[in-house]
Amino acid sequence: MEVCDLRQQLLNCKGHALVIGGPGSGKTTIALKKAVMRINDGLEPGQSVLFLSFSRAAVARVGEATRLEVPKAQRGMLSMQTFHSFFWTLLSAHAYLLGAPKSLRILLPQDEQAKYGTIRAKDRKEENPEWQAWLQERERLFREDGLIAFDLFPSNAAQLLGRSAHVRRLVTQRHPLIIVDEAQDTNEHAWRCIDLLAPTAQVICLADLEQQIFDHLPGIGPERIVAIKKSLSPLEIDLGAQNYRSGDTEIAAFGQDILLGKVRGSPYVGVSAFNYNPKQRTLSAIMRMAIGVLQRAIRKSTGKYGKNVAILTHSGASAAKVSVALNAEPKPVRHKLSFDEAEAMLTARFAAFLLEPKQELDRVRDLATALELLATAKRANGLAAAKQWQVWALAARAGKVPKAKFVQAVLSVIDGLRAQGFSGDPGRDWTRLKVALRAAGDEHLAEAAKNLDYLVAFNRGKRISGGLGAVWTRDGQYTGARQVLDLALAQDQILGGIDDPPGVQVMTVHKSKGKQFDGVIVVREGRHDGEQMISSFVWWGDETPYYRSRKILRVAITRAKAHTLMIGPIWPGCPIVGPHKL
Repeated sequence: MEVCDLRQQLLNCKGHALVIGGPGSGKTTIALKKAVMRINDGLEPGQSVLFLSFSRAAVARVGEATRLEVPKAQRGMLSMQTFHSFFWTLLSAHAYLLGAPKSLRILLPQDEQAKYGTIRAKDRKEENPEWQAWLQERERLFREDGLIAFDLFPSNAAQLLGRSAHVRRLVTQRHPLIIVDEAQDTNEHAWRCIDLLAPTAQVICLADLEQQIFDHLPGIGPERIVAIKKSLSPLEIDLGAQNYRSGDTEIAAFGQDILLGKVRGSPYVGVSAFNYNPKQRTLSAIMRMAIGVLQRAIRKSTGKYGKNVAILTHSGASAAKVSVALNAEPKPVRHKLSFDEAEAMLTARFAAFLLEPKQELDRVRDLATALELLATAKRANGLAAAKQWQVWALAARAGKVPKAKFVQAVLSVIDGLRAQGFSGDPGRDWTRLKVALRAAGDEHLAEAAKNLDYLVAFNRGKRISGGLGAVWTRDGQYTGARQVLDLALAQDQILGGIDDPPGVQVMTVHKSKGKQFDGVIVVREGRHDGEQMISSFVWWGDETPYYRSRKILRVAITRAKAHTLMIGPIWPGCPIVGPHKL
């Protein structure tokens, strides 16, 4: 059947549907057209079509597509949310039905990580009593203190919908059509929520099983598509490998050939590669050369340089290494590093504390608070320095000022900012904090200033600045700046859709899921598996024919609209890409 006929079937469909297609096949576009048709058929006052996705990046991408596909007058009747924002809407209003306090607050990820930061990722297992103790404490915080971690959102939302027909009715009366993006990545609890709403709402699921790269997480696996078919008995529409994202290229074809293990010998339009000898070139030189090659390729095919390009790596450590390389020369390459945010977020709380009004008679008590906040930030990454800082904080809390150089540096920053005062312009005052931290002559405080740079770079600045500005207008000082910061960060976690900023971005392949760029550089490295050096494209624990590794690499390749550049060392070789000159 022609693809246009399949699309018309979806538009005409009155029941549930499952739309399957590869990257850029138009799943989002046809789903938005379905939403417009439902809106035109007539919605009651207060009703809207609900579009659910997992990542804020995906929601932002859908928002961009909405501006192209949905008439302006109808956009207000399309509610685009992440699953977490949808779950929060339910729980913040109705969690008391589960026995939690009526006033619910979010346990921010950085605070949660600070509590269990000493438990390494590989030790977070059922058989680890320390990890189990934390899971029990997390549950207690929700039930007794009304403090809920993000990981508890899906299970409790499912429990709430399962118990209350009234809440289910409220949701489906408001959202008679629910579109589920990336449905293959729903875990058992998220899918349970959709399943419970399906009897009284039309559900459209969009899926690509071959983009299921989070199947290492609990409850996510190929059985989800089977469950969707069994539960909904949907109209099934397969858009195949049609590609609209990079339609004038063979990027999608290359990604599909990687997945199938059938990479051809001849070049692919829109794809190129080069190998380098790491003994002859520095990583800094390699990355600069790669960016130049990519931008020239984009310009050749489109007539202009790429507005946003991404450098994709296999791990966070590799992304950090690339970032260091881009900053290495006298003239750094400006870029944004997508990183583990916990330490930066907690450091921001220390900065917010520095903004708060202070009296000289409280300087030792303020020192204790500052040291406690810094220790918490370091503890989030399990760093040993946190223990010593906490000891010094306890001493200051007892009225004694340790003579350690680090303590004296923190105290000098507090004294200097108190004497200098602030302007009332949050942006200028935030910069003043960073200057003071860097001028203190301590490497840890300089690192704290760098973390504050990261925070603003990732679009948190507007929400934080707005909250601080409102407090200053009201009080003439930054009263309760930490509370303002926490509220801004919570809103960002729940509500914020993050548009990809222009320029160069460095991130892992997993963080790129749901995003798209004018061009991408996919970085291959040598990695030691305990026995020998192997290609970093081969994922941990994966075996021939490396199907999981191929899925992950396909996601990386297909993030590009105009050009994908593959780079890697001449040794070790790669069993997935092979020796082909693309």
